[in-house]
Amino acid sequence: MNRLALPFCFLLLLTTMYQSPGASAQMVPSRLIPFRHGTRWGYADQNRRLVLPLRYDEAGPFIGEVAWVREGTLYGYIDGAGNPVTPVQYTRASNFYRGRATVEQGGETFDINLSGQRLTEPAPPELEEEPLEHGDVVRKDGKVGFRFTVGTATVAPTYDEVRENYNGLLFVRQGTKWGVINSKGKLVQPVAFDAIQLKGNLVLPQVQRGGLWGYLDEEGSTLTEVRYQQASPFLGDIARVVLPNGQTGYINANGQEFFE
Repeated sequence: MNRLALPFCFLLLLTTMYQSPGASAQMVPSRLIPFRHGTRWGYADQNRRLVLPLRYDEAGPFIGEVAWVREGTLYGYIDGAGNPVTPVQYTRASNFYRGRATVEQGGETFDINLSGQRLTEPAPPELEEEPLEHGDVVRKDGKVGFRFTVGTATVAPTYDEVRENYNGLLFVRQGTKWGVINSKGKLVQPVAFDAIQLKGNLVLPQVQRGGLWGYLDEEGSTLTEVRYQQASPFLGDIARVVLPNGQTGYINANGQEFFE
């Protein structure tokens, strides 16, 4: 699949592909975050102060100090000062990943580097990462629990499924509902969610209830209300969301919204 700036469902899948289960909880705050006011986009700092003006029809996150922007139906790339890295000339454009982005121009799809130059060599293979496990699943009478290898905490085998997020949280399921347990074995979110995203960046988990999505923080506490129609995994310290009215925007790792 091409890593292209497509409708939100494609962006959600792509950011999921690029986040490993063991992603570090230590996030470097983004200097600039896409900011939407009405239908126009610019970039703001972490305090929501506008830094780059509202001149775009859509804007993507900065990766390696380069971000895609859309004007009309075409995409281009800018640097952190708002200067063009490429002309606005692509019919599709992706976030940068490992120093390269995929674009489409004239019906042809190819990769470019952070300077906007076309790349001819194929992308290097993905690195295999072994997630750090924090314990073992225990089973009894058809139910499962968990025994942490660090400390003495245990989770009684009363659940139908236990999944680890490799950052100290457990996602537990009873029937069709999910809850969250912390590294001390305490249930920090009741077994009431319809779904928990089990792929992508699990440091700040996405949870679903009643057809809407929200986020938890790295301790399993509520980061945002469950209020978004769609919610992407965090890319660094920002995540793209879609509101029930179909409008898109970004939030940071504190749950602060960068749209109005």
